[in-house]
Amino acid sequence: MSQQTIPHSWYIIVEGAIGVGKTTLARMLGEQFNTELLLEVFEENPFLSKFYASRAQYAFQTQMFFLLSRYRQQQRIPRMLEQGALISDYMFAKDRLFAQLNLAGDEWDVYQQLHDALAEQIAEPALIVYLQADTDVLMGRIAQRDRPYERDMDRAYIDSLRQAYERFFAKDHGIPVLTIDTNPINFVTNPEDYGTIAGRIKSVLQEGIVQQKLPQFMEPSGGGLTPEQRNSIPVYQQFHVDLDRAKGFITDLYFNYLCLSEEVGELGSELAKLWREEAQMRVRGATSEEARQGALNTRQPDLEAELADCMAYLLKMANYAGIDLEAAYLRKMHLNESRSWISEP
Repeated sequence: MSQQTIPHSWYIIVEGAIGVGKTTLARMLGEQFNTELLLEVFEENPFLSKFYASRAQYAFQTQMFFLLSRYRQQQRIPRMLEQGALISDYMFAKDRLFAQLNLAGDEWDVYQQLHDALAEQIAEPALIVYLQADTDVLMGRIAQRDRPYERDMDRAYIDSLRQAYERFFAKDHGIPVLTIDTNPINFVTNPEDYGTIAGRIKSVLQEGIVQQKLPQFMEPSGGGLTPEQRNSIPVYQQFHVDLDRAKGFITDLYFNYLCLSEEVGELGSELAKLWREEAQMRVRGATSEEARQGALNTRQPDLEAELADCMAYLLKMANYAGIDLEAAYLRKMHLNESRSWISEP
């Protein structure tokens, strides 16, 4: 391959589920663009083969080893960028995606606390190249590369992981993402397929991703909206129609229900933190009202963000089902007004 240099200190990540080909693509791009490579070292994890044999028994050991190993690798990035451009085959955030599938209870709580503390010190890339593939395609590629510890790979696990990646990249994380559907292509054996991918990445590096201006809560042509109308549920629903179009978000109703379920879980986690902080304040002598207000003062920004995420997915689901959510809400509340609730003794 002919070498083509990219601007100094660019940091690019190639990501995707197990079997999608991210390491192979990262190596090919590194050779063509003449960059440093930061590749995940997963073979050194002593628990990995045991994890695939018994996920529940070895999940915590496997995940904690990966977290600390990946963190140590990530600390090399600033020094590597001093030498020039860099391509990696994983993002630090992937560790949390896997942990969400593998950990629960106290193990998940311990993991989250450590991950969140380490994540604050991680360098952000200029671009993430997200490789997509269907579950059957992933399973076929996993079988083809024939790694010993992957020979009995659970299809349901790979499907759950694929969906976790889809949910992650359905959100805006403030980092440009170039999404590539790898189902119909083979960039390893077909030079034209690889050339297309490399060309798209090169264009982004030279010109940047042309981000469409995100929709704002603006009046439609003709104007005439009152402030009350401007900040109404129909306007919010239209905002999400425009946002989906601008960002290329997945508009499948059931997929977004799964996203909403995940956000409700995150909201539950925030409420649990609020409850624990409130309880600690009461133990230290605060009144119930003082404890509640003190905990809210600390947790309110995170609580606001989780509630907003839940609201966003409700609006999106209403759009995909063709429902005027404001009208539906008013009809339901009108029915509730006429209902009688008998208090339990």
